[in-house]
Amino acid sequence: MSTPDHIPSGTSSEPAASQPPSEPATPNGSPQIELIDVTVGTALAPDSAKVEGVNWRIWAGDYWVVGGSPGSGKTELMATAAGLTRPRRGVYRLFGQDMNRLAADGQLDARLRVGMVYDGGGRLFHQMTVAQNVALPFCYHRNCSLDEANETVGSLLELMGLSRLAYQRVGGITWSLRQRVGWARALVLRPEALFLDNPLVGLDAAQIRWSLEFLSRLADGRDGWNNRRTTLVVSTADFRPWQRWGRQFALLNQGRWLQLGGPAELGSSQEPLVRQLLSAPFAAG
Repeated sequence: MSTPDHIPSGTSSEPAASQPPSEPATPNGSPQIELIDVTVGTALAPDSAKVEGVNWRIWAGDYWVVGGSPGSGKTELMATAAGLTRPRRGVYRLFGQDMNRLAADGQLDARLRVGMVYDGGGRLFHQMTVAQNVALPFCYHRNCSLDEANETVGSLLELMGLSRLAYQRVGGITWSLRQRVGWARALVLRPEALFLDNPLVGLDAAQIRWSLEFLSRLADGRDGWNNRRTTLVVSTADFRPWQRWGRQFALLNQGRWLQLGGPAELGSSQEPLVRQLLSAPFAAG
């Protein structure tokens, strides 16, 4: 795979300071994503249940923050809710459709409307350049060449302040910027919903501020990319950075799903694990 030769070389400015996301629109129609009495498994132990009793509706324009201690099942739940893994039990609907009843082509079409970035920077290919990583899903699913993807990829890299790194191999850039590249790769197909697994882990204060403000712009449709509200779901082992940004909060605790409510309910919750996630961060997500 050759390196694109038309990616802009400039670097966009950091996003302007943003206000916390506005309230979501009143739900109408069907949820974008719905889990009904879902049991989430794990690839390492396929016969065991990681999280049970998940009843969760995600509406267009929602901004969810799911907290839990390390190993609580956040990654597995995120992958299941994003449509990447099947639940062990229960009903999973994506954009109003029961995924178990859809043909393979219909399942793929629905899943391409959702982006997912795993913990650790999104499982990038370190031997490939930044631009090649971001172009990969676009070229694969749009059946196009790197040259044909240049305009789209270049615009996205500029938006995210990555243009100057377009030709650098991912293995040679900092951890925090790898995280941003992972986001760009998930956004290149302009998904309607974006799942981010522990997106702030390992970032310094400046990068955390950039990330929260960029997500605010995505949530409100002011990002210059989707230009519509993007549904956001993030997981975390530290509620503190998200308290003024998220709209709905939930908790995974001892294999159970607990819906907490909005920022006010989060702040007043007497659940011991919630208090812990609001007071001291865990070392890892």
